[in-house]
Amino acid sequence: MGPLAARIVVNAVALWVAVRIVPNVTFPAAQTFPAGDWWKLGVVALIFGLINAYIKPIAEAISLPARILTLGLFSLVINALLLLLLALVSDALSLGFKLAKFPPNLSLNALVAALLGSIVISIVSMVLAHFLPDRSSWRSRLHL
Repeated sequence: MGPLAARIVVNAVALWVAVRIVPNVTFPAAQTFPAGDWWKLGVVALIFGLINAYIKPIAEAISLPARILTLGLFSLVINALLLLLLALVSDALSLGFKLAKFPPNLSLNALVAALLGSIVISIVSMVLAHFLPDRSSWRSRLHL
């Protein structure tokens, strides 16, 4: 399995766990997995991976002073905001990932769901990534 496919699987599992554990995080494709629209879980995991690969580094660079002042705790806010962005993109593509009726209604429940969901996703991703081969070995195979 290539590095991109492995990251998509890790994201899909992390999203599935977040839907199962965190209240107000709803995603019908994950709730009925493996039956139903299971492919939507893969698409949302791919979108989440792209958001983390391209937007997260920019957000972290911009928020560096806040992250330093809060000793890194501001990273939780960044992750929650990226999860809200995932919900927006999912809604635009009619995939069904929602955070407490967001979108369209942004509420305190949606923000708390995003924060808790991002924590669960981070923990699950970190644990699963531990079992993946070292990324440097992928780069050496690709001659990068």
